[in-house]
Amino acid sequence: ILKTLNRWFWWENIWMPINCTWADFVDRDGLVFPKAHELCATIPYALVLLIIRFLSERYVAIPLAKALGIKNVRRVKPQPNPVLESYFRECSRHPSQSEIQGLAKKCNCTVRLVEKWFRRRRNMEIPTVLRKFQEAFWRFSFYLTSSIVGFIFLYDKPWFYDIWLTWVGYPFQTMLPSQYWYYMLEISFYWSLLFTLGIDNKRKASGAGPAWLYPFFPSPCQDFMAHVVHHLAAIGLMSCSWCGNYLRIGTLVIFVHDTADFWLEAAKMFNYAHWEKTCNILFIIFSITFFITRIILFPFWILRATLYQPTFYSTTPVIAYFLFNGMLLVLQGLHLYWGYLVFKILKRFVFLK
Repeated sequence: ILKTLNRWFWWENIWMPINCTWADFVDRDGLVFPKAHELCATIPYALVLLIIRFLSERYVAIPLAKALGIKNVRRVKPQPNPVLESYFRECSRHPSQSEIQGLAKKCNCTVRLVEKWFRRRRNMEIPTVLRKFQEAFWRFSFYLTSSIVGFIFLYDKPWFYDIWLTWVGYPFQTMLPSQYWYYMLEISFYWSLLFTLGIDNKRKASGAGPAWLYPFFPSPCQDFMAHVVHHLAAIGLMSCSWCGNYLRIGTLVIFVHDTADFWLEAAKMFNYAHWEKTCNILFIIFSITFFITRIILFPFWILRATLYQPTFYSTTPVIAYFLFNGMLLVLQGLHLYWGYLVFKILKRFVFLK
């Protein structure tokens, strides 16, 4: 079954134009092509990013947080109690009064002590403001670095200014070293986020800060599953575009997405520091950048290049044309939904003060 699925997955008619085979994608005459096995390197690269994240959060984010007035609040740990710990993990974090009384009898202690134990245990699950700041700092650092690196890699490329050139010579377009490292960096980053989902902050509306931020903080369970789906989809989309040698258009898609994200992470950092005016200004900049890149540039620049322009170079679109454009259209649907949320937040922020 696995051999059959593998043969179907790598069927040439899915990935490349007529009269092209995988044998044509052998490095030759100065042409270098992306290879599927090279994606395995993103796993060790992700581990390197995790080490960089640990060092930057510890030796850069913490001193910066202290400079902004964020204190490291130490929470009191509850006394070790196997019975209450088991109930907390397996039954309920918010037991009713009758359940508390039953647990008090079982543990041979007072109701007040059981209530205090559950209160302290719940507090241990809530990340501190400093921990939230550290995570926002790491994401801000990555997205800012990625945006700068992406611009450096793309500013001298002719297809950055004339997107028609993304399809000239396809599929026999050589892979540039900058494209290789740009893809490795992005895919590795999403692997690293996937590896740390279990320990990263579970966002929720309660205590998130100003009321206009609440739509960005769903329930912890929804947040976890949404991030799993998002990270896997991002890795899948980038990996498939790598295998199909859609590197030129792929690097443009990555660049368009990263340029808005670091503004939001910066707004979160200053929100945690209670610099409300700075936070509001950064969120307005994020909103403007978001609408320009994802509501204007993505559909009228990127999608135009993926939906419309390939038909001029081939009269028989391959299956990948429909698969990739389907995923990009779903992504645009998410952009419109998020844009609607951002617009609602701006409306509340402007008119309700």
